[in-house]
Amino acid sequence: FTPFDHTLRLTTATIAHIQLILGLCLYGTSPITQYFLAHFKEAIHDRPIRFFGMEHASVMILAIVLITLGSIKTKRQTDDTARFKTMTIWFAVALFAILTSIPWAFSPLVSRPHFRFW
Repeated sequence: FTPFDHTLRLTTATIAHIQLILGLCLYGTSPITQYFLAHFKEAIHDRPIRFFGMEHASVMILAIVLITLGSIKTKRQTDDTARFKTMTIWFAVALFAILTSIPWAFSPLVSRPHFRFW
């Protein structure tokens, strides 16, 4: 486990936490989530609104928690093989969670453009 591997682990966790802060700022200012929170009983039954108001944020926060736990557990391992295995498993599960919760442009239920030119 080289210093580069340690830096990679630390950089991944740091970028994930910065992304969490940016995401929470956007969550608080988004008109979609404001509508979701104001009209919860109706919005919970509308798939695209529910996705952005609840599902996306919940899964992304879970992914950040997984990255954080994986980073901590990797740091506490004493064997290099165990460190690599721990980091791979935790980060891969977090990556899977992230990829499943991105509103991809090809998704039939919650698609939206990645870049909007307004």
